[in-house]
Amino acid sequence: MTKLDDFLKNEGQTFPGKTYVEELLMPVFNDQRDFLFHVMFDIHRAHVIMLAEQGIIPDGEAKVMLQGINKVAQTDVGLLLYERQFEDLFFMMEAKIGEEIGAELAGKIHIARSRNDMGVAMYRLVLRSHFIQLLGSAQSLSEAILTQAEKHTTTYITGYTHTQPAQPTTLGHYFLAIYDVLQRDIHRLWSAYENVNQSPLGAAALTTTGFPINRERTRDLLGFDRIIENSYDAIGGADYLLETATALMTCMVDTGRWIQDFLQHVTREFGTFYVADPYVQVSSIMPQKRNPVSIEHSRSIASSAYGDALAAINMIHNTPFGDIVDTEDDLQPHLYRSFTNANRVFKLMYAVITTLKVNEEHTKKMAAKSSITITELADTLSREYGVSFRKAHSIASHISKVTIAEKKELFDWSVDEINQIIKEFVVVRLTEAEWKKIISPEYFVEIRSVQGGPNPTEVQRMIDERKHSLANKIKDYEQTVMTLNQKHKMLIEFSF
Repeated sequence: MTKLDDFLKNEGQTFPGKTYVEELLMPVFNDQRDFLFHVMFDIHRAHVIMLAEQGIIPDGEAKVMLQGINKVAQTDVGLLLYERQFEDLFFMMEAKIGEEIGAELAGKIHIARSRNDMGVAMYRLVLRSHFIQLLGSAQSLSEAILTQAEKHTTTYITGYTHTQPAQPTTLGHYFLAIYDVLQRDIHRLWSAYENVNQSPLGAAALTTTGFPINRERTRDLLGFDRIIENSYDAIGGADYLLETATALMTCMVDTGRWIQDFLQHVTREFGTFYVADPYVQVSSIMPQKRNPVSIEHSRSIASSAYGDALAAINMIHNTPFGDIVDTEDDLQPHLYRSFTNANRVFKLMYAVITTLKVNEEHTKKMAAKSSITITELADTLSREYGVSFRKAHSIASHISKVTIAEKKELFDWSVDEINQIIKEFVVVRLTEAEWKKIISPEYFVEIRSVQGGPNPTEVQRMIDERKHSLANKIKDYEQTVMTLNQKHKMLIEFSF
């Protein structure tokens, strides 16, 4: 007997072959069991209710169907294992319902639908639940960031560009920037949610059905906002997956950037942030170290969330425009993992930010160093003495270079020494008061009071607006969650 004969004997003579079972059907079954079980039964319930209300099946039969569906829905999911006689979880559950109410009656549950529209509906329902969870965590994180911003409207820090000390600002101004980016991420997630929360049910395999079904009724029972009207689009469109993935990717890239910033700010060298003890780990050999593991893991988990979302996009790429249910069996778990990891990041960083302490004295001291107020010298020469800004900038640049060369800070110069340098360029003499303002981080921040600037009053104005807006967003979110819970409760408790 040849190796090929041995292989074929081991594989079997009929579908599914052993390798196909082990490498595809079994893993897919496990994913379906872990992610789709409960929403599958919700769809069964909604479909049966609609069939009865449309007069396609008698109420009596529908009542028995729902009883069987509800009983099988109580199955301990952890005990379910792949069985060769069933192609997947759906057919296994159909058989189990048949054991309860009879195969003939169980078979009627599948009237006027297909695995295609049902599969897409299941995926959308699972994604919806992930969106709800992630958006809740995102709003909690938003509150934490906004709270810290309000606490630190006058906490002066060094602002960086190109990783170099650039200009003084405030921690409140910085946190508010992070907050605003997060709000745009949340907006993108909500936009994706709206396109996910649409019902494909009634599309059947591709072209709807000859039965007089009511697509709007199943939509309403399952809490979808609207139907995907074109039946071909309902089972062929994959843009809801792409939008979900790109929203997750953008969110995690944005989040990863400020998390990376945090890792710098907690170093001894920067000394800006002090992470609370529950979120740091002491080295096993160097007891002086406070390793910011909560932030480190958040950074890597955000990258993992990005990677899984990107994998889903790559799997959709070049998939033909038609039924993508089988492809989705493979790609959906990537999106579920992406959501799960993104949620972990938000929860970890919520804990870190809520308990974060700031070394305000140190940050203020650093904000006066590295010549980072020198821009105000150029502004003062231009604003108060009519010097062209380009010439004023060259003067400020020269003073900055001399300061660095002599290993000084701006506050080490007397106003007379500065005037000696300035007179090489223009006939201007700064007053003592003017020089003190120029080297002051507080004045630098105070005078930058235009819309969106770091001036504490302006920052507080922005915070107040955002607090009001966030409160409304949280109300809308809570209303959405309440509506979905009510819909689900009504579906579960429906009786004829």
